[in-house]
Amino acid sequence: MTSNTKGPDPKKTEARDEMLETLFGELLQAEHSAELHGRREAKRLADSAPGAALSAIAAHAAGVNADLPQLATREKLPISRASRWTGAALSYARAAVIDRLVEHERSYRTTLLGLRHGIDVVRMLQHVADASGRVELGGFCARWLEQREPLVGKVEQAMTWFAHHPSSALKKTRTQVATEAGR
Repeated sequence: MTSNTKGPDPKKTEARDEMLETLFGELLQAEHSAELHGRREAKRLADSAPGAALSAIAAHAAGVNADLPQLATREKLPISRASRWTGAALSYARAAVIDRLVEHERSYRTTLLGLRHGIDVVRMLQHVADASGRVELGGFCARWLEQREPLVGKVEQAMTWFAHHPSSALKKTRTQVATEAGR
């Protein structure tokens, strides 16, 4: 009696492995941005609800960034220098140009958009990890989502602060930098 049971489809396995590598690189970029922009925006917004919410995000991202290299090693996922360079270049461009031209409130929403993107990346990474039988990676994603989603919810809720502080919301970093330089 012969069995019709086939092993895993090698093409599917190869495609999933490629997806895992791509998504992991995207996670590296997203977490770098979450830490960097979260910290930068939190400093800009000082002792406000949005500042506190972003400080919590930056702290979580810092912990994740410290853990990602070990996870990559255990899961045999590359940490691409190109991914890190691209993320750093985009963050630098944002800090050097965009954040100096837009209002604090818009910069905050831009950071929030990046945080939401990170959640989508981790959800997709979890789906692919689960479909690939990568239990540790899937578990990492589940824990990350359990911790990050409530933090992003607080960032979303803190947006109301800008409605009650319109002068701060409309302030541009360029103006703030010029004022500080003139002291």
